[in-house]
Amino acid sequence: MGLESISKRTLERLAALWDQHGLTGLADGRWTPVLRGHHSITPQISEAIHAVHAESLHRSKLSMKTKERMIHQYVREKFGPDVEIPHYTTLIRVWVEWFGSQGARQRYARSAATVETGRSKVVISRPGQVVVVVDTTPLPAKVLDDVFGVPISVDLTLALALDAYTHSLVAFRLTPGSDASIEVAMLLRDVLLPLPMRSGWGPELAWPYPGVPATLVTELAGYPVAARPFFAPETVASDHGGVYKNHYLVQVAQKLGIDVLPARMMRATDKAACERAFGGIRSLLLEFLLGYSGIDVAEGSASQALPPRGTPRDTMRACISSSPHP
Repeated sequence: MGLESISKRTLERLAALWDQHGLTGLADGRWTPVLRGHHSITPQISEAIHAVHAESLHRSKLSMKTKERMIHQYVREKFGPDVEIPHYTTLIRVWVEWFGSQGARQRYARSAATVETGRSKVVISRPGQVVVVVDTTPLPAKVLDDVFGVPISVDLTLALALDAYTHSLVAFRLTPGSDASIEVAMLLRDVLLPLPMRSGWGPELAWPYPGVPATLVTELAGYPVAARPFFAPETVASDHGGVYKNHYLVQVAQKLGIDVLPARMMRATDKAACERAFGGIRSLLLEFLLGYSGIDVAEGSASQALPPRGTPRDTMRACISSSPHP
């Protein structure tokens, strides 16, 4: 049966699942289909859950045990004691499936519920329909200056399109020093224009976008186009940085017919894909470079951790080494 390749920890976990759920607890969850609802959630129970959720949004934060008692109270008062109520574990599972986890604070949960009320799920039917997320982060790697040839620090301005066709990066820019509104405006220009093929790029970097022939795109642009999607986005989501609120950027967005939508405060889910792209670029590319400097000073290399010559630390170290007394 292949039990010799199973660890002791796995057997202990299976034994615990057997005691708790029986034979179904031994099923591999990676191969089971997604749940298609709960039979124990009747229309009466569903009404009680939604009523308690609407009431709990306007109160202080409550535990799930308190919400369960409120569900019991709602069902008993409106439908009578004959209605069967599911177990606590079923209620909490349904609550998480319908309304998400309860880790957010009440003021942010209320604001999220206000925004999401009355909105249906967006159906993606074409490129550029969904929001293009724009964000800026310091690049955790040193680059060589093209003037003096010295390593300098730059900011990486990244635009990530939540596009159902490619889920790919549509534009990015490296800005020496801090980012500026002109760089973000040029970033929007890069999203709208096709990227030309450069010398030395092979056919694997040519235009492979589905649904649009390469000859048509080449004739439209006037040059061979690289494998990067381009389109006219309808909405650009950004954080509350000063470069995204600049009048120049707002004017450029109005000229291009793009709505600038700032992300909600303290809601990381609005730009989660962009933050994840930063982590993917760092782990898949930047960490393999010799100029990788880490995400902070404490994670830098040994050469970066040593202070330059002539600092007070070196002076103190020289005085201690030359002193006759330890």
